[in-house]
Amino acid sequence: MDRLELKIPPPLLFLLLAGLMWLLARATPDIHGIEAGMYPVAALTLSGSLLLLLGVAAFIRARTSVDPRKPAGASTLVCSGIYRLSRNPMYLGDLLLLGAWAFYLGNALTLILLPVFVLYMNRFQIQPEERALSRHFGVAYHDYCRRTRRWL
Repeated sequence: MDRLELKIPPPLLFLLLAGLMWLLARATPDIHGIEAGMYPVAALTLSGSLLLLLGVAAFIRARTSVDPRKPAGASTLVCSGIYRLSRNPMYLGDLLLLGAWAFYLGNALTLILLPVFVLYMNRFQIQPEERALSRHFGVAYHDYCRRTRRWL
């Protein structure tokens, strides 16, 4: 199982799950159950996009690596801006965008892929990142983890 750690870049996982959601909705057209309308879709899309942009912008401002496959290459521990609220705002943004997509598709079965995203990210992306950042930044990273939640 460790072979999967840090192997699938989160944007690729996002696209894979979005595609699976679409296929699932197409394969089960009689299943509906999500009648949210465009306002929740727009709100989730806007929120998810904003979290992604703020997360990337904070990394760029700090002049550190945005590549999630190489957390040990981080030159700076980013704890300010959106990173005061969440240690993983970009992943949270992806989750909100997948939620928006599920609502847009209107098929309740697509919602099962949201916890799949969270579970996969926690196990194969976030935990390995946390181990690497802990080794790299030590006490400063542990203090940050005590102050800031993993997701929200």
